[in-house]
Amino acid sequence: MPEDRQENDTAAPGPSGAPGPDVDRAADEADGRPDDRRLRERRNQLLRTLLAPERRRLTRAVGLALLENVCALVTPLLIAAAIDRGVPAAADGRWGPLTAYAALALTAGTATATLRYGFLRYSGNIAQTLLFRLRCRTFAHAVRLPLSYHEAAPSGSVVARLSSDVESVEEVLEMGLDGLFSALFSMVGTVAVMLWLDLPMAAVVLALFIPLYLLTRWFRDRSRRAYRRTRGATERIVQHTGETYNGIRAVQAFRKEGENTARLREMDATYATARAASGRVSACFSGGVKLIGNLSLALLLALGAFRIAGGHLEAGALTAFLLYVHRLYDPIDELASFANAFSAASAGLERIGVLFHAPDTLPEPADPEPLPAVSAPGRVRFEDVRFRYTASSPHVLAGLDLELAPAETVALVGTTGAGKSTLAKLLARLYDPTGGRITLDGADLREVADAELRSGVCMVTQEPFLFSGSVADNIALGRPDATRADIVAAAEAVGAHGFISALPEGYDSDVHKRGAGLSAGQRQLVALARVMLSAPRVLILDEATSSMDAPTERAVHTALHRVLAGRTALIIAHSLTTAAIADRVLVLENGVVVEDGPPAVLAAGDGPFAGLYRGWLSATDGRTHHPAHH
Repeated sequence: MPEDRQENDTAAPGPSGAPGPDVDRAADEADGRPDDRRLRERRNQLLRTLLAPERRRLTRAVGLALLENVCALVTPLLIAAAIDRGVPAAADGRWGPLTAYAALALTAGTATATLRYGFLRYSGNIAQTLLFRLRCRTFAHAVRLPLSYHEAAPSGSVVARLSSDVESVEEVLEMGLDGLFSALFSMVGTVAVMLWLDLPMAAVVLALFIPLYLLTRWFRDRSRRAYRRTRGATERIVQHTGETYNGIRAVQAFRKEGENTARLREMDATYATARAASGRVSACFSGGVKLIGNLSLALLLALGAFRIAGGHLEAGALTAFLLYVHRLYDPIDELASFANAFSAASAGLERIGVLFHAPDTLPEPADPEPLPAVSAPGRVRFEDVRFRYTASSPHVLAGLDLELAPAETVALVGTTGAGKSTLAKLLARLYDPTGGRITLDGADLREVADAELRSGVCMVTQEPFLFSGSVADNIALGRPDATRADIVAAAEAVGAHGFISALPEGYDSDVHKRGAGLSAGQRQLVALARVMLSAPRVLILDEATSSMDAPTERAVHTALHRVLAGRTALIIAHSLTTAAIADRVLVLENGVVVEDGPPAVLAAGDGPFAGLYRGWLSATDGRTHHPAHH
């Protein structure tokens, strides 16, 4: 039978109708003021939560930076004193003052270098801690987002958050504490000393801060917009690349290599244009700062010469002033580099903030209710369950009432879009119903702790997913504390022990990428061994034997009989063979159960299941196993 895919395709936001990732992404890339404000708020909130645990260490780093800059500010004053006092004294044969000034300058330089080394080591450690915390928090939050988010999000968007966006933050953290603290302290200290040395000359420098301030504001606004476009272009490249490689079989089968390459070329051209725009903004800012700095030097030289000629300034003081101008504009260059990196990181943080503000449509219960301990576990009830994927979409299920008895195997059949996958996802609590409730042994699924629910309800997808690692690790996925004997026993129970033992390293063999080294039937047997080891109360199975050869299908069905024994099971049946092993068959049409009964009885009647049954027989030339044989 065709797969039930319509429900998945319509899953955009969440059942509650809350904004999905597409809406948030649109806000993320917008340049309008309201959206800018919201993005900045999210970015700042994320920064605050990251920096809060590091307050004490940041305070120590600030202290080291402050001491470093105090020592650095002393050196030009010592040079001025050496010129104005030490050199004339040395000319008179008294070398003591010049030697003392030189020794003090050497001491100040040594202290500056030592403090800088300590600051860079300490601030670098803080930066790596923050980066580690950001990456772990982002990944942990992403994997907890509900299925509705991941189904609606473009392929690779979350990967882009975890890769390129986090890398942009890494760059600013590596240079940020040094570029920010040292530059700010150097600028403030330098201006203070200039005002103390000579007020008229300091006024010239401060007057040139007006065009510098205007240039900085222009740079901040333009660079933020440019880097936001760059991050968006990067995400689209990551999405397209990931989607192409994940679907490489289809790409090659339909000869889409050239078309996908052309699309990537277009995206890369957009990225290059965005990067070039950000580069032009940075070049204009850096050139403008250099121009203002050189203009300051020229004006100070002219004014200094005039004041020296009038006896109002000493040559040493002018020398110190010129050194301080260099110290003033060098940090501005550092701040420009930091601002450039921060613009990229800011855009990355805004996009990560969008991820953290995705609506939580499956909240953990505030006061979890344990699954009741009953003599016959596995009773499931759907009580007036209604569900739709968005507030504006039609109901997939409208007032469904259904009960599954303990240890009963129920097969779901129906045409594509009938609601089979939706019903299974609701039972697994991958979505919550928009009306009514679902209970397991009397407990509402929404009131059960997520960890306990996952151990009580297990879902095996049509294409079982195997993670990189050993076969044993994949079988023990639901019970990480299982012993090797438990793992082997579970594999033996489903008939997987033979082929696992024949692997080069047995249970320690690496399954490689998604189990590429195993056949479809072997992957399914490993997944069933995983279920056997987890021993859930309820098993949800998206049956996947329709594409297998007859011997493999028989092996999987033998394993299925063993796994299903003694537990409640809901099977999405794509073939009559699977429907035949069920105690009951539910035929769904437009989210409504139109037929319910034993498979043999329904096949002998004249209802919808009998029609499907005759279609299966026709498609298989009558070779399909008859339900009456069950």
